[in-house]
Amino acid sequence: MDSSLDTLPKIGAPATRALTGAGYSSLRQLAGVPRAELAKLHGMGPKALGIIEAALDQHGLRLG
Repeated sequence: MDSSLDTLPKIGAPATRALTGAGYSSLRQLAGVPRAELAKLHGMGPKALGIIEAALDQHGLRLG
């Protein structure tokens, strides 16, 4: 799985809606955001967080 920093990774629709609703439209924007903050978004579950973390890791980035 290769992820682009300019798009969101392939996560479920509820998680994608949660991110776009919070103003995030690309993986790059998620770097440094606290994991706990993302976990509070409605529709964001452990699986989606894991996918985001793995995608960030591919680029040497991390959640905050």
